Amino acid sequence: MSQLTRRGLLGLSATLLIERHAGAQTPEPEAAVQSIAGGRLLRPGQPPLESAAIGIADGKITTVAAGAASSGAGVIDARGKIVTAGFTDLLTSVGLIEIDLEPSARDDVQISSDPVRAAFLAADGYNPASSVIPVTRREGVTSVGVIPHGGLISGQSAWADLDGDASDDALAERQLALHVFVDDGSWYGSSRPSRGTALLRLRELLEDARAFKQNAAGFERRQLRRLSASRLDLAALVSALDGKLAVVFHVDRASDILAVLRLARDHKLRIVLASAAEGWKVAAQLAAARVPVVLYPLDNLPRSFAALGARDDNAALLAKAGVTVALSSGETHNARKLRQVAGNAIRAGLDRDLALAAVTREPARAVGLDKRYGSVEPGRVANLVVWSGDPFELSTRAEAVIIRGRKVSLRTRQTALFERYR
Repeated sequence: MSQLTRRGLLGLSATLLIERHAGAQTPEPEAAVQSIAGGRLLRPGQPPLESAAIGIADGKITTVAAGAASSGAGVIDARGKIVTAGFTDLLTSVGLIEIDLEPSARDDVQISSDPVRAAFLAADGYNPASSVIPVTRREGVTSVGVIPHGGLISGQSAWADLDGDASDDALAERQLALHVFVDDGSWYGSSRPSRGTALLRLRELLEDARAFKQNAAGFERRQLRRLSASRLDLAALVSALDGKLAVVFHVDRASDILAVLRLARDHKLRIVLASAAEGWKVAAQLAAARVPVVLYPLDNLPRSFAALGARDDNAALLAKAGVTVALSSGETHNARKLRQVAGNAIRAGLDRDLALAAVTREPARAVGLDKRYGSVEPGRVANLVVWSGDPFELSTRAEAVIIRGRKVSLRTRQTALFERYR
């Protein structure tokens, strides 16, 4: 056992002991919510609804209307408060990573010499008991995209609601999107490949997946030419070719973005761009292609040669050009800071209403889940937050977090430590 492993396990053991003494082993019981009444409801693209009454049943929103505040069992009195849809960070590994630098505490990577890992499911390693989850949802994040890493094609992400005792309870979509890392050349070995090499490999894989789709029986009987990926990886790529699976390209350089747009057009892929540090340079092409972009708003300096053109008003410039923008922290342990990240995008010029959409509606829309998530409308999953004030202000706190119609506990490892030593 490595020194780091021992230190990590000792730290976790000490934390569990502290939590036990602090009473954190018996968290606040979850309570079914029947309505949220009296709050000021903020919905992107619509005027604020004062004294909103939001009805909830069976984990879904049933009614949204103006109405007087009410009280009673199952009613949250939100008078003087702000109500929004729960926030979503689409690019995290919450539930997969417990300790960044300890391999045994990471389940976000398929260890393989093969850079093509399309069949790898992040959902299979998701841990609903992760200590990262309570602190993330305490800050109003109710859903996350759980993404894999490593390789050229790292695998398939999942959509998780941050509640539930078992992974099957938490995971709303086990196969959400396929993730491709164009800028990461570590899959090639000691020398980084050219971008042309990465794109060539992707074209070859997509053409092989099409051949596999057309003659799967021949592949099984070894009557098909040698293909460049395994059977399960090819099947995942077929889902992408059929439009059943979105493809998220992690890419930064403007020229690479245009190359990805050409690849997607040639193979009729349903794509999303992630990071896109130089997206503002090709905003017109992104708008014309109607490709959504998930940005890291704190990118304001080059972090690589591919991101030399990074600037903090990237989101504002893309939105002005008509590009659909979602926002992400791009982190796991700090996914809780999503609202602060969005606040920085507003400071850099992004319209406040668009910023709210970028952390609620647009992440769901980007991966085709907007009929179920991301807005406060009848029929949507009841993921909601009652805020003490403007959710993008640092002084604001989430006073109630509702996930699938249940008011969840806001206790965390941090609150246990605070209560133990205050």
